[in-house]
Amino acid sequence: MGFLATVFMLAGITHAQTFPDRPITIVVPVPPGGLVDASARLLTEPLNRVTGQSIIIDNRQGASGNIAYQYVAKSKPDGYTLLASYSGYHAANPLLMDKLSWDPFKDFTPIALLTVAMNVIAVHPSVPANNLKEFIAYAKANPGKLNYASQGNGSVSHIGTEIFEQATGIKLTHVPYKGSGQAIQDVLAGQVQVFITTPPSVMGHVQTGKLRALAVTGKARHPMMPNVPTVAEAGLPGFELESWVALYAPAGTPAAIVNKLTQDVKKALELPEAKQRGDAAGIEVRYLNPQGTDALLKKEIALMQKAIKSANIKLD
Repeated sequence: MGFLATVFMLAGITHAQTFPDRPITIVVPVPPGGLVDASARLLTEPLNRVTGQSIIIDNRQGASGNIAYQYVAKSKPDGYTLLASYSGYHAANPLLMDKLSWDPFKDFTPIALLTVAMNVIAVHPSVPANNLKEFIAYAKANPGKLNYASQGNGSVSHIGTEIFEQATGIKLTHVPYKGSGQAIQDVLAGQVQVFITTPPSVMGHVQTGKLRALAVTGKARHPMMPNVPTVAEAGLPGFELESWVALYAPAGTPAAIVNKLTQDVKKALELPEAKQRGDAAGIEVRYLNPQGTDALLKKEIALMQKAIKSANIKLD
């Protein structure tokens, strides 16, 4: 090892020993509300307890997440600016956009997986269907009549609904939004009738009867919606759809800082309040180390690539 390399390595170790000594910012690529924002916010207090530093949430929505991804990719790789990465953006955007300003692997360093969520097939009560079979039958009889919301082009809700259409032979009309917050308002108003999304966006509205949940897309029922069947139970086996949120740092972040961050995040997610917040939001807290997170992203990209090609999904 050369002299300069040794100096930089020692400097990184020294930095890690005092890290963090000021607030950490987590950049969220969507507006407040929904899976990604909830996942970042459930980490704030537990990570504050572990590190002794404030955790700041910075919502930088727009351009299907690309504003936030580009911002973090170009941020100083010192561990103080992190990204709450959404699987739909991190895996799908590179497959759907030719001139992307960031690379999913070259521009980011994985820190940890934070959460995983099944999806809910939710409809406005005006839709004349009380279960999944009735919904599919109605949609087949009325092709294109029903609108469905997504968190944006290339999001999991977009790709997942397109795959759902292909699996059932129905045709819905896509209405993209800039995140869950805007989408759910129009779904509640009945301007858009269908939303396949993660539990944080719709769970409360399902429980109060403002929306009707037809099925969940996980292997098991959701603990906060025990009366809602899985897609397989509702008559459509083989269709599963999970979303996840992971924490990333800019590429070039020193290994010692990455190791410190992932250890601190693991400790934070193991605190009772992290699980309590996850349960309340309807999402599963699930830690993976940097290597496991990297492997998950590679698997997700392979699945997305197959789905996008199969469903012929293109950006508007």
